[in-house]
Amino acid sequence: MENVGIYTPPKKNDDIIASISDTFSVDLATEDLEVTESAQVKLKGIITESDDDVSAIRIYIGGGGCGGMTYGMTFTDQQTEFDTVLSFDGFKVFVDVVALNYLRGAQIDYIQEAGHERFVFNNVFAETGGTGACGGCGAATGGGGG
Repeated sequence: MENVGIYTPPKKNDDIIASISDTFSVDLATEDLEVTESAQVKLKGIITESDDDVSAIRIYIGGGGCGGMTYGMTFTDQQTEFDTVLSFDGFKVFVDVVALNYLRGAQIDYIQEAGHERFVFNNVFAETGGTGACGGCGAATGGGGG
C-alpha cells in the first residue's frame, strides 16, 4: 500500500488564538464605532446606577433576513478573546469581531424626545452597504410575486 499523505495534527486553539492575537488589535477607534456624547453620558449613568457589578456594555447583533439585522446592548463584566474595546470615562464597550463587521462605521446615539428616550444605531450599513431589507420575497416592497 502506498503512502497517501502525511498526517498533520490540527493546531490547538491556544496556537490559533496566539497567531490571531499577533495581528488582532482589541482597541477600537471612533472611526470603527462612534458613541455620541449623549450616549456616553447615558451609558455611564446606567452602569453607575446598576446594582450589578458591571463595568461594560456589550453591543450585539442578531437576526437577518428580510427584516435586516437587529442591534442591541446588554451589561457585561467579562471580556472574551474575540472582543474589541472602546474605553470611556467610567465604562467600556465590547463588540465581538463578528458584530463589528456589521457595525463598522456606525454611530450609537441617545435621543430624548417628548417623553420618549432611546438609543439609536445610525448608519449601521456604512461599510457593508445595503439597507437591511431585501426585496426578494416582496415583503420589503409590499408586493407579491407576480
